[in-house]
Amino acid sequence: MNKTETKARVAEGAFGAPAGATSGPASEVKSALAGFISDLKDFQSEMKSKLQEQEERMTMLDRKSTGFGRPALSSAVEADLSHKSAFDTYVRNGDDDALRGLALEGKSMSTAVNGDGGYLVDPQTANMIKTVLKSTASIRSIANVVNVEATSFDVLIDTTDVGSGWASETASLSETSTPTIDRITIPLYELSALPKASQRLLDDSAFDIESWLAGRIADRFAGAEASAFINGDGVDKPTGILAHAQVDNDSWTWGSLGTISTGADGGFNASNPADAIVELVYALGAQYRTNGTFVMNSKTAGQVRKLKDADGRFLWSDGLAAGEPARLLGYPVLIAEDMPDIASDAAAIAFGDFSAGYTVAERPDLRILRDPFSAKPHVLFYATKRVGGDVSDFAAIKLLKFSAA
Repeated sequence: MNKTETKARVAEGAFGAPAGATSGPASEVKSALAGFISDLKDFQSEMKSKLQEQEERMTMLDRKSTGFGRPALSSAVEADLSHKSAFDTYVRNGDDDALRGLALEGKSMSTAVNGDGGYLVDPQTANMIKTVLKSTASIRSIANVVNVEATSFDVLIDTTDVGSGWASETASLSETSTPTIDRITIPLYELSALPKASQRLLDDSAFDIESWLAGRIADRFAGAEASAFINGDGVDKPTGILAHAQVDNDSWTWGSLGTISTGADGGFNASNPADAIVELVYALGAQYRTNGTFVMNSKTAGQVRKLKDADGRFLWSDGLAAGEPARLLGYPVLIAEDMPDIASDAAAIAFGDFSAGYTVAERPDLRILRDPFSAKPHVLFYATKRVGGDVSDFAAIKLLKFSAA
């Protein structure tokens, strides 16, 4: 008897019997309730049986999944194994079919192979190299770095201030001066590297070819960039900070870098050597000084490290926090070996806000050509990258010149 029949019987017994019937309604209700309770017990027993069966199945599955000693999966999974495998295959044996089939993401990296010359555009290796370049001792680490898709990058600079004046309620206003906008164009040049490896080394499957190639290219690029950003003449290379005209800071004009003299030819002033560095700091505008950085080479840093103020305290003080490098007059120091040594009339120390004063423009892609023929039994890798750089704000950088006047 199901629930529906039971309810019908209850209803019939309780309400369906006419008044005065000989059959007792109480006995009918009692019989219906007994049947309902019996059906309910049968339903409960059936549900318990099904739940027990389900629990046994789950226990059996758990034992099967944990019974075998499978090795733990690595938690450090590489971001794109398909790219790494395809790139390794290309570098080892020149097969670029897998790389041609990859769908690379990114605005400027939508194609895997350049149409001319068999060059291979490799954005992931380019990102590895960019990380290394950023950590090297180069102007790049403190300059403004932008990615461009054209052959040059334009920087617009407001070289004058907007005029202003006080006005009363009734007085007429006079015309004020208008700011002048200067455009600085930074062309992109081709930076190249040509590392090589033996074919036997490339055949070694345990050799991490991508990291090795990125490291070799980064070393070449770092050296070439660091030199060009400081001393580059702008001919097929970026324009360095020292390539621009240098004038005394008192007569500074836009388009040149202001200088502070040490008061002694080829060295610091014997009587007050530290004064020149203090003057260099305060020759820079207050809006740039808060983000100022000293740039000098190791030999110059060794000389400056010995300088003391009038009270006998070293200008170069240890960092206030653990792990923080020492600072010169409270400002960080970048050791760039391409800066000139202390010599007669040499601008051996630069100070400024290089994130505003110098701009590095580059294309984010890297092109690699595998050449197994020119240097047998070695394989050459011709890597090229487009990069440019120039001073973008001449007011943001000052130089210390080792001259008498």
